Amino acid sequence: MEIRNDIVVLHLPLVDYCARRFKDRGEPIADVTSVGTIGLIKAVERFDTGRGLEFSTFAMPTIIGEIKRYFRDRSRVIRIPRRLIDLANEAAAVTPQMQRELGREPEVIDIAARIHSTPSEILEARRCTSTQAFQSLDVLLDGVEDVGERVPTQLTHWPVEFEHIEWRCALAPALASLAPRDREILRLRFDEQLSQAAIAHELGLSQMHVSRLLARSLVHLRECLAEAA
Repeated sequence: MEIRNDIVVLHLPLVDYCARRFKDRGEPIADVTSVGTIGLIKAVERFDTGRGLEFSTFAMPTIIGEIKRYFRDRSRVIRIPRRLIDLANEAAAVTPQMQRELGREPEVIDIAARIHSTPSEILEARRCTSTQAFQSLDVLLDGVEDVGERVPTQLTHWPVEFEHIEWRCALAPALASLAPRDREILRLRFDEQLSQAAIAHELGLSQMHVSRLLARSLVHLRECLAEAA
């Protein structure tokens, strides 16, 4: 540990050099330097003397990579936890290889098993990272005859979903009358879009049992809606 600390202190000027490359990015240079120091510590821990590289040659890309990652995270309108970003990236990285191995698009449960995660965590990571792309409300809409019409104008239109408000209100007490496990199965199936196999894996049940519970819940909901109508 003492030797490692000595190496870190010895190479702090390298961190300062890398941090100065980002001085005009709008972040305090002290913060950038601190992030670069984390990259330096990671480089010390990963360095392999058997590769024949000078430490500074190995450390600089690691330091700069850590600083770039910091700016990438800071630039997001919605701050996403690092663990979810890493999980989404890991899932995306293994997907092409799994497509070749399986001969089909891998399901969430397949990816979860490969990277030692759970389907719910992967879905959460995908939902969070999908919020990174934004467009201004003033952007012109594609396919609109009046090229001057913008998003705020469209927001005044009556959404189709409003036609289903009455049914949603009728469905709420019906859902409340279900057992917590039955409500969770419905949520995973229709909100999370998980397959019955993925739900069974998530809840520790058999797929057949999940199918029976799902069918029973749907029958109950239909009966409640029929009474409300």
